[in-house]
Amino acid sequence: MPRKNKGIIDGVSTSSAVINHEMAGTLEKVRRFDGVTFGFEREKLPSDGFFEVSILSKERLEEIQREIPIDIGLYEKMLHAKGDIIIKVAGNMAYPTGLRTERLARDVLAMAKRCGVPFEQMAGYGADRLTMIGAGAEHNIPVLVTVPQLIGGGEVGLAVGDSLSLSERCYRIANLLDRADVIIESALALSQEVHDGPFERFTGHGIWADWEGGWTYSLADKKIVRIDLDTNLERAWMQERKSKMVTDAVHKGLPKTKLMRIPFRMEMSGFARIPGSLPIVGDIGEIWPLLATMVADALGVTLDFMSYKQSLPAGEKVREWIVKHVQPVNRERMYAAARKLTPANPQ
Repeated sequence: MPRKNKGIIDGVSTSSAVINHEMAGTLEKVRRFDGVTFGFEREKLPSDGFFEVSILSKERLEEIQREIPIDIGLYEKMLHAKGDIIIKVAGNMAYPTGLRTERLARDVLAMAKRCGVPFEQMAGYGADRLTMIGAGAEHNIPVLVTVPQLIGGGEVGLAVGDSLSLSERCYRIANLLDRADVIIESALALSQEVHDGPFERFTGHGIWADWEGGWTYSLADKKIVRIDLDTNLERAWMQERKSKMVTDAVHKGLPKTKLMRIPFRMEMSGFARIPGSLPIVGDIGEIWPLLATMVADALGVTLDFMSYKQSLPAGEKVREWIVKHVQPVNRERMYAAARKLTPANPQ
């Protein structure tokens, strides 16, 4: 399959949970079974009492065995436990891929600190090039976890957070937003904290960095598209366009929920007041293929691959394809890339 970079995406902000899943291959097949019946202690299991085991090829299992000890007898017993086989995000709760990702995170963090690069970049050197972190590392495009989305994905989230100081991470995210022509928010919570960061002037909090002579930027002239299922986002956006109601609430120091009579989420405030913002209310699984097609057509770009909504037959085929073809992080490839880097000369 062609893997040519189309030059459309200049950077990605994401969550540590997504980094976790991409490190493990994005999606995997697992068997879910009753952990209590199997013999695990109830209080050590998730709320539903279920446990998961990864369905791995012989080759993949042997690769993991070279990195971490695996109880093969236990693994085989899990594979034969009664339960459904499903496709789900990889590297999460399933044995042994989840455990392998936890252990790998510590190695990635050590290499990232030694080479002076973010955790996401170091993991990307060993990741499949069809993942965001893999493509980012290959084409020197930043893929960064935002501060509000740091702690998730178990040890991966902690390691991501430990790889850069909060100040450095905030600066890199701000620089990424400053260089963007269009910012697309896709099913993103807590975006207000990303926008209204310590370096951004238009929504307010960057005023003091500027006052003190530091570097700042502004979202005033940015085009920001937000894909969201919440119709209240569009209602807040429309009321701001018609009567400056959000701005008026800010001026008067009034609660926006009471003034506008809608359940008001924090990210609605900054988003509604940015002149170039545009809400798209809908399912990201439906919106993204349409958006990608329209952008590609407008730019005269031919796309090599198209995803589909998961509930559609075409979406199911895409999920099966990802399980089969998108591989977990290759630790040896990551180490090889790290050997080429020095703290004084990071890529």
